[in-house]
Amino acid sequence: MSVEWFDQPKGDPPIVVDHDPAWAETARQWIARIHQALALLDVRVEHVGSTAVPGLAAKPVIDLQVAVPALADEGAYRPALESVGLVLRARAADHRFFRPPANAPRTVHVHVCEQGSAWEREHVLFRDYLRTHPEQRRRYERLKRTLTETSQTNRASYAAGKAEFISKTLSEAAR
Repeated sequence: MSVEWFDQPKGDPPIVVDHDPAWAETARQWIARIHQALALLDVRVEHVGSTAVPGLAAKPVIDLQVAVPALADEGAYRPALESVGLVLRARAADHRFFRPPANAPRTVHVHVCEQGSAWEREHVLFRDYLRTHPEQRRRYERLKRTLTETSQTNRASYAAGKAEFISKTLSEAAR
């Protein structure tokens, strides 16, 4: 799948730290800001990714998913997300990726997808499965820690190294 990047960050090493219970509160604060900014649009905002799974080590970056009625209608959500300090960094057919500007700390990633899409369902399913399956959560954490050691500054290698695990976990979760 082709992704159009805008100022793609490069060279940042993937870092995984022990779970921080404060991540849930940080996510709640961002969710409230996003809901307020998008008050005129029917959206679902969820805390997804590893920081949303209690007990799971993660990159110290909150991943939020914003499900909008029409992904292609960027004018309906992009200005609102920009008003809370987020910048469109990538555009793909199934989602948009926002984060703070390149010179700001990377504290939150916002993934915009279409309501009812596979993107939306899979991210919630993966999160919920890890929340309820401690052994799978531990395997994922071991994999992520190993990948941070072997990937060095290559974020793409880190992400690619997780792909097969995520795919298998989604298959298990769907059963």
